Amino acid sequence: MEQLTVIDCAYLDARRGLVGESWIVDVELHGDLDEQSMVLDFGDVKKRLKRAIDGSVDHTLLVPQLAPELTIGQRDGEIELQFHSNAGLIEHRSPSVAVSLVDAESIDAQAVSDYLLPHLKAVVPANVAEIRLNLRTERIDGAYYHYVHGLKKHQGQCQRIAHGHRSRIEIRVDGIRSQALEAALAARWTDIYLATREDVVGAADGRLRFAYRSPEGRFELGLPESRVELIDSDTTVEKLAEWIAKRMSGNVKGGQTVQAKAYEGVMKGAIASCKNGES
Repeated sequence: MEQLTVIDCAYLDARRGLVGESWIVDVELHGDLDEQSMVLDFGDVKKRLKRAIDGSVDHTLLVPQLAPELTIGQRDGEIELQFHSNAGLIEHRSPSVAVSLVDAESIDAQAVSDYLLPHLKAVVPANVAEIRLNLRTERIDGAYYHYVHGLKKHQGQCQRIAHGHRSRIEIRVDGIRSQALEAALAARWTDIYLATREDVVGAADGRLRFAYRSPEGRFELGLPESRVELIDSDTTVEKLAEWIAKRMSGNVKGGQTVQAKAYEGVMKGAIASCKNGES
């Protein structure tokens, strides 16, 4: 089954730091046919495997627990960690449900597939002898960026302070697509943390600290200031589209209108417009 679901997550990387990612999940099941002459009904595949993926790695921070850059501790249902990357020190504390500890030195599609397989095998019937996973990124003809954020008001998994997306961007000026503006935004938001300004609880020595409490518990995150874009609103894709349109309208001629189509991972997005000179 192609594109069973999409994993929207964040992970720690020794070179890049905190990275947002969106992996499309394809799955193959191999085994004996059941009494319906099927390996597993497609409806059951969607229900069982998608639920298992959504309940494990999706919208979590993927942590390579064998990485030498990592220091981690667990207590009272919480995980606290420090990760020394080339991009700077990353500090994270959250309920354990918001973190996936991957038995690897680094995170990539294969490591995540290996982590997922036991979870998936546990929810399929005995006639399924083998599960093959393919995690792939969306093909994007144009600019895109990786971002991480948290939505403290969300009642579901998006409330987690460090989950993310790989997202394309489309920007038009008076209806004509601007590759220059798209490239400028993608460069600005390379491996960025998009933060709500009101969540800042500390700033010192070139670092920012964020914290909030949501239905799952208390979340905390510390990052180099250079890897953060502060937004004066929530960081939903609707608000990000508004921010992009307004910010990019300052780069065009008076009276011209900028339309931003921002995406949150794969095939989900929002559109906003702003005319140069508008507040």
